[in-house]
Amino acid sequence: MKKFILAVGLLSLAGTAFAAGKPCEELKAEIAAKLDAKGVSGYSLEIVDKGAAAGGQVVGTCEGGAKEIVYKK
Repeated sequence: MKKFILAVGLLSLAGTAFAAGKPCEELKAEIAAKLDAKGVSGYSLEIVDKGAAAGGQVVGTCEGGAKEIVYKK
């Protein structure tokens, strides 16, 4: 569980700083691949407008910061 929390934390830092200009679907696929490689299952990633992350954790931003990718378990 600690590894999972660490992975999500690192993804959120890397996603928000590194991928601000990426298309959302591309970034979502990259985050999903990283989570799958870590053995995480039973999650969903959703693309929402900035600030609409109710009920989940923001793990990345895309389209110039206009949208966020939200992780839900």
